[in-house]
Amino acid sequence: MRIEVLGTGCPKCQSLAKNVDAAVRALGLPATVEKVTDIDAIAKRGVMATPALAIDGEIKSAGRALTVGQVRALLGGTR
Repeated sequence: MRIEVLGTGCPKCQSLAKNVDAAVRALGLPATVEKVTDIDAIAKRGVMATPALAIDGEIKSAGRALTVGQVRALLGGTR
């Protein structure tokens, strides 16, 4: 599983990245988490508001710093 946090490094982007890391650890997923900070690369993905979350190349959320629980639900685990 490939997870990307797209954002420029603002506090909301940092919060989402932290929550993604926590969700992945809690679920014990074999996932690669990448941070995409290049604004041109973000725009090419069609993201107009950051932070954004992509899972296996698909944008799942944009413009919100999701909670750990919300990220876990998107990753398919609510345990």
